[in-house]
This record gives sequence, structure tokens and C-alpha cells, in this order.
Amino acid sequence: MSEIPSLNQVKHILLVLSGKGGVGKSSVTTQLALSLVNDGYKVGVLDIDLTGPSLPRMFGLEGRNVHQSTAGWIPVYTDDTKRLCVMSLGFLLPDRGNSVVWRGPKKTAMVRQFVKDVVWGDLDYLLIDTPPGTSDEHISIAEELKQASPDGAVLVTTPQDIATADVRKELNFCRKVGFKVLGVVENMSGYVCPHCSECTNVFSSGGGQTLATQFDVPFLGSVPIDPTFVTLVESQGSEHKLLEKYPESALSSIFKGIVDKIYAQNLPVRQA
Repeated sequence: MSEIPSLNQVKHILLVLSGKGGVGKSSVTTQLALSLVNDGYKVGVLDIDLTGPSLPRMFGLEGRNVHQSTAGWIPVYTDDTKRLCVMSLGFLLPDRGNSVVWRGPKKTAMVRQFVKDVVWGDLDYLLIDTPPGTSDEHISIAEELKQASPDGAVLVTTPQDIATADVRKELNFCRKVGFKVLGVVENMSGYVCPHCSECTNVFSSGGGQTLATQFDVPFLGSVPIDPTFVTLVESQGSEHKLLEKYPESALSSIFKGIVDKIYAQNLPVRQA
């Protein structure tokens, strides 16, 4: 039972966490959202990485404005079908280069406003993209979602030991606050050649799988670096073609496998 009216029509809430910056968490969040939309679901994405909001750029939505209604903030939709919407502090800053230098109480207030004052409407999935580590934003979102019964968290790591060590802390954080760990995604697991499509290990591999086994949580999959996806994101311009073009990406089949493993957990539908 949710006591947060703005979330009453949201069937599933998933958080995306990482213990370390630079592991591609926002890229994973973006592709999870695209994969869910490709499967016919209505998806919302909330970006609570307040000091580094990157989702407007990932979705080709930079420069778009959030509109205020009597019910609250209206998130930014990626296209006229309204299958995918995004809310981020990046839409509220006057310039992309503006830095956000806020103390804890102001961050807490912003996270609370994002949770309670955004008009999400009828959604199948709400993905919450968090900053790296366990910061004020994480503590705030855990507190705000206590009554909303989130389904759990997807943890993102890269194969190296330094990244998996930080994810161990994130796993312990999830246990302390009561977030179910839906699984681990190993990102940047190899590099896909844009010419021959051969995948080569740039770093070590298997760290995410080992971590998942140690903590007895699902391993959702390994995701290589694919320069064609990066090009797709960077070349959107004002046409916002990511939703249309993503199914052609080599990574789309990998993320299809990842979301299928989430579906297989038979997450209960939240009740309003």
C-alpha cells in the first residue's frame, strides 16, 4: 500500500545503484528503460543524481522544460506516444554547465519533491537512477520510499576488483535499508569492435558474476562497451531517435535478456 499519491498508479519501482562512479550506471538505466518500452510497457525514469544529472543528455532531451500543473510537475516525454518519460534536475538548471553545490538538507528536500510532486500517472515501471556510493540522496530515497514498497535494486559494476569492492558496500546498504537486490549487471565487460563486431576483453572479466555468487543474488548479465550505442546517443540532435533506433543496437538483445531475468522473478504488482 503506497501512501504517496504520485506513485499510486506505478506498478513497479526499481532502483539502479552503483558503488563507484564511472561504471556506466546511467547508461544501464537508459537501456533498461528502452528495453522495457520495447516490450510494450509504459516507463518513467527519475534521475536523483543531483550533482551529475546525465539522463536528459542520454535520452536526447536537453533543453526541454518541465511544466507545472495543479497536481505537480509533469515529466518530460520522449515522444508523442508517451510511453517513456523522464524527470531530472537537469531540466531545472538554467545551463548544462551549472554546478550543483548543495548541502544535505537541500538534497533531501529535492529528492522528497521528486518523489511526491511529480505526476507520473499510469506507469508499468519507474526506474530511479541514483548517484554512485551511499550519499544523502540514497538515504533520502530509502526514507521516502519506505511506504511505497519498491521492488528492489539493480546493482551495476565493472569487472575490476576496485569496482566490485565498492559494490559490496552497496549490497550491504541494500540489506540495511531493506531493498531487495534484484541482481548485478557487469558493465563494460569487453569492447565490441565497430567494424567486425568481435568482443575483446579490455579489463578483467567475471567480477560481477563472482560478486553475485558470493552474496547469493542473481547475476543479470554482462554488457560490453559498444561504440555504436555511444554514437547513437551522441548523434540524436533534436530528433530524439533513441527510442526508435535502439532496437537495431547490438546491445538491445543483451538488455532483453537482462529484463527477462527481472520478469522471471515475478515481482508483485504494487497496489494503490
